[in-house]
Amino acid sequence: MAAIINREEFLFIYDVTDANPNGDPLDENKPRIDEESGINIVTDVRLKRTIRDFLFNFKGYNGKNGKDIFVRSTESEKGGLKDGKERTGDFKNSEEEILKSCIDIRLFGGVLPIDKDSIKFTGPIQFKMGRSLHKVELKHIKGTGAFASKAGAKQQTFREEYNLPYSLIAFYGVVNENAAKETGLSEDDLKEFYEAMWMGTKNLISRSKMGHIPRLLVKVRHKEPYFFIGDLDKYVKLQTDKADEKIRDVTDVSIDLSDLSKVLADNKDKIETINLKQGDRVRVNGWEH
Repeated sequence: MAAIINREEFLFIYDVTDANPNGDPLDENKPRIDEESGINIVTDVRLKRTIRDFLFNFKGYNGKNGKDIFVRSTESEKGGLKDGKERTGDFKNSEEEILKSCIDIRLFGGVLPIDKDSIKFTGPIQFKMGRSLHKVELKHIKGTGAFASKAGAKQQTFREEYNLPYSLIAFYGVVNENAAKETGLSEDDLKEFYEAMWMGTKNLISRSKMGHIPRLLVKVRHKEPYFFIGDLDKYVKLQTDKADEKIRDVTDVSIDLSDLSKVLADNKDKIETINLKQGDRVRVNGWEH
């Protein structure tokens, strides 16, 4: 498998309709919103889980045939779930075996508790926090459950939840070729990653996550060592006639990439390839590559 030798940057944009992109367990599981700006925030941990779940469920990284996901729930023979040490023991406490088998460690790194010590791998792929490209509106929904509040009671239970009518979210990330050497990240792994990010988002079809759709993916591969532009998400703007909080569909906006296109053109001598993947119903302005 070919090794990663070039640094890459990527911009991934997806949207959420009538769902909770990333609940905060310390705040009634409400969607994370920056109170100052009204911007919806999604952690990198949430996106990594999306990717891991897709690789596990659809790409065969399920512990068979030498392909696995290290960070996943596995049952312990002692009862309950395995901790980090037990999980490491599944691979005979072998650093080499874990890196060979577990694509998520090759992608994102991790801490491996081996015996009385631990080994830390810096992940080649690093994300910033995902942030919506507009202010969002928080909805509080109440309803009734299907069952009684207790045995013999005539009154049904009540449920309540928080969601966002709409949020268009941008994630920026970097693929570090130097860290890739430590974990053994390959070009094949990177292809799996991009597919899992796109298709994994589309396959978030649980009750709380239904309504996630990938919209745009820009990949920039550099040819000059150690060079990267940084903060590609800051070069994206939304064009809309609606107030931010009233946006309800991707067709309510146009994604303006003119600033991004310009900064890429300004650095064309340092860039090897640029690729754009565009989803259905998305309007893009200012893209010239």
